[in-house]
Amino acid sequence: MLSAAQAPLYEIKANLFKALAHPARIRILELLAAAPDTTAPVSFLLAETGLEASHLSQHLATLRRHKVVTSVRTANAVTYRLAHPKIAELLSISRTFLLDNLADSNEQLRLAQELPSAHLSGPAL
Repeated sequence: MLSAAQAPLYEIKANLFKALAHPARIRILELLAAAPDTTAPVSFLLAETGLEASHLSQHLATLRRHKVVTSVRTANAVTYRLAHPKIAELLSISRTFLLDNLADSNEQLRLAQELPSAHLSGPAL
């Protein structure tokens, strides 16, 4: 059982994963991680994600609220960056995890295709 002191720490960690729990937000973070200095203007994120401005704004607000990204306004332009360099590392680890899982699935598919086919007796359906 969690102690009263531990519960808020797990809630913070869970909120991090909630912030990551949407494909568009993962794409935004990957774009920021790949950008020079992990910084990109909203115009770049709009063009690369293909999201409507309102949807991009909502996703960025979620990422800001959970302290995954930070923003800087200069005149009319807003630039976003990863709040911590370890976020890029987290994305890299998740990509490795994904590729490993896909490799396992491909291996299982290959093995399944090598199984002898079942010959059914009786009338064809």
